Amino acid sequence: MYKKLVEKMRERGNVAIAFSGGVDSSLVAKSAKDAGIKCVAITFASPLFPKRELENSMKIAKEIGIKQIVLFDNDIDEKVRKNPANRCYYCRKFGAKRLKEVAIKNGISNFADGMNADDVKNPYYHGVKASNEEGIWHPLAELNIGKEEARKIAREVGLSNWNKPSNACLASRIPYGEEITLEKLEMIEEGEKYLTTFFEQVRLRVYRKIAKIEVLPKDIKKAVEMREKIVKKLREIGFSHVSIDLEGYREGSMNALK
Repeated sequence: MYKKLVEKMRERGNVAIAFSGGVDSSLVAKSAKDAGIKCVAITFASPLFPKRELENSMKIAKEIGIKQIVLFDNDIDEKVRKNPANRCYYCRKFGAKRLKEVAIKNGISNFADGMNADDVKNPYYHGVKASNEEGIWHPLAELNIGKEEARKIAREVGLSNWNKPSNACLASRIPYGEEITLEKLEMIEEGEKYLTTFFEQVRLRVYRKIAKIEVLPKDIKKAVEMREKIVKKLREIGFSHVSIDLEGYREGSMNALK
């Protein structure tokens, strides 16, 4: 399947990739590099993107050997800040437009991302519509490569981040309708940075200043045993209450609160 992905890249001749440094966009970036075509990885650095993820993306881009352009933006678009249920649509729309602008300035006429076959089928992922409207190509989805197959291929081709836990922008930790502020994002980022030193997969969901911790089900017992230590740290960060979700981590759990 990887050979097919590389051949798809060769057919395009050049490509700019929306690059987060996650498994999917890394696989797309590596296939473009291996195709020997003109390519660039474009990373969006904003308050919604954890700093540790930016550092990771730079490490992976260097590993692949692909040119990376980092676009810094310290503001949050008003439509995104209001946090409607289709927040991802506005964020992706803005990102797709910037991706195209930078790509064209660099002499590139094709625009791709790392959306996989599972992403495009997800009814809660409003970003798919925005990307399609802007003509962003989804090479993994086109070849019907889902998340688990992408990991398998990434491992086979030697990507060091093949087993990296999935991540999403920090806004996904805040319930729809609750305003996204820089203060909340900074608290979430600091809290998750602390928790990831103990747990493989973490989400710190936030309701105003109430923190709800999601870890993998196998780690819930450990989280409970560390209760006092965790509560102390999160209160120092600024949270008023701290809880552990007994259902454990699950992707898109905030959608249940719509």
